[in-house]
Amino acid sequence: MSLSRTRIVRSVRLPEAVEARIAREFDAPSPPPEPLNTAALFRQAEETQAEALLVTHHAAIKGDDVSRIPSSVRLVATVSVGLDHLDVKAIRSRGIAVSNTPDVLTECNADLALLLILAAARRAAEYTALVRKGWGRDLAMDEMLGMRISNKTLGIVGMGRIGQAVARRARGFGMTVLYNNRRRLASELEHGATWVESLEDMLPRCQIISLHLPGSDDTDGMVDQAFLSRLPRGAIFVNAARGRLVNEDALIEALRSGQLAGAGLDVCRNEPNPDPRLLELPNLFMTPHVGSATVETRTEMGMLALDNVAAMAADRPLLSPVEA
Repeated sequence: MSLSRTRIVRSVRLPEAVEARIAREFDAPSPPPEPLNTAALFRQAEETQAEALLVTHHAAIKGDDVSRIPSSVRLVATVSVGLDHLDVKAIRSRGIAVSNTPDVLTECNADLALLLILAAARRAAEYTALVRKGWGRDLAMDEMLGMRISNKTLGIVGMGRIGQAVARRARGFGMTVLYNNRRRLASELEHGATWVESLEDMLPRCQIISLHLPGSDDTDGMVDQAFLSRLPRGAIFVNAARGRLVNEDALIEALRSGQLAGAGLDVCRNEPNPDPRLLELPNLFMTPHVGSATVETRTEMGMLALDNVAAMAADRPLLSPVEA
């Protein structure tokens, strides 16, 4: 390894263009064929005296792991916007900077939320299952009917960057959009949506509800039986945010009972091993936590992480620092 280039290690193989930049500009081991866990990442960092760690949720740095970060490390750059896998306060208390990759994945995550809304409302999982079994018969006029989303009311819980992008897209379907947030946004950020201060007041007005807020101890399990019971019977529930927001026992019961007509999930509590009861539900459409999974977005995420590493190495301010 050259002493003139910044030394990094990464917990996962990154998109082709990002890997090419790493090869050109940084000293790094070969990309791992499988994601590294925290211990393996730290071993590589110790062996190479890495100055920066590029991580994802595969290599969480929390609890006792923070004290084990090799002393050479100056930056933990997560290739994500979410921070559930990092104890930012503890890492920064060691004098190690933290960066993430906001903004660049907003549009892709909003696209996926619309995919989940459409797939759940139009019974995509059931239609696909029928076709894969051979189809074989005409459907009756009143059989396997879904919900038209145009002109329905969409409730957005959490009106950050992604929630705002979902609101913009919903306008194209002629939807009425309500949102619940800690505070009302400036009118130019609402994109025609209406703020409802009380979540309890908003839920009964929504045929479709979509979560777009971070997971935390405060929001853990917030979607429970009481939450779901406030929705109109036959509503659609979508979660492209964090699995820990949802009490899955309550969600399963709501889908079984018809309180929810359908659900679209990109996340669950026990990733990557969902509760088997979820997978048995015909009215659940689920994707494997792939909100940012396009070539364009994953490349931009990796590049922003490397931009932060380059800024750290040049003693410039990080482009997207995370404060404790």
